[in-house]
Amino acid sequence: MAGTAALIVGTFFTQFYAQQNKNNFLNSIVTLSVEYAVYLPLFGIFYYLDNKGRYVDPLSGKKNYANIKNDIVKLVAIFAISEIIFSVSKVSIHFQLMQLSFEPYQASMIGSFTAWSIFLVAINLGAKIVKLFKSSNK
Repeated sequence: MAGTAALIVGTFFTQFYAQQNKNNFLNSIVTLSVEYAVYLPLFGIFYYLDNKGRYVDPLSGKKNYANIKNDIVKLVAIFAISEIIFSVSKVSIHFQLMQLSFEPYQASMIGSFTAWSIFLVAINLGAKIVKLFKSSNK
C-alpha cells in the first residue's frame, strides 16, 4: 500500500514538475525524493501495525526490546542495500525514458515498476540472508 501511494503521488508530481523545470535528471531525483517522503512513513506505520505482536512476551505481556533492536538492525541492513539498488535503478530508468521523450508520468511509472521488481528480489534475498522472518517453531 505504501508503494502504491508513492507511485501515484510520484506520477502526478513528475508530470507537474516537468511543466515547471525541463531538467530531466533533476526531475528524476526530485520525484524519487517525493516518493520516499510518502513511502517511508507509510511503510513504518504499516510494518509496526502488522508486527507489533511479535515484540510482546506472551507470558509477561511486556515488550521484548532485544527483539525490537535485533529486527531494527536487520531491517536497516536489508533496506540500506535494497534502497540503494532501487534508487539507482529508478533514477536511471526514469531519466533515460525522459531523454527518449516519454511523457514524465510514463517514465516515472515504468521506472518505478522496473525498480520495484529489482528491489523486491534484492530485499527478499536480504531477508533470507539475515533471517529476518525466522520461524518460531524451531
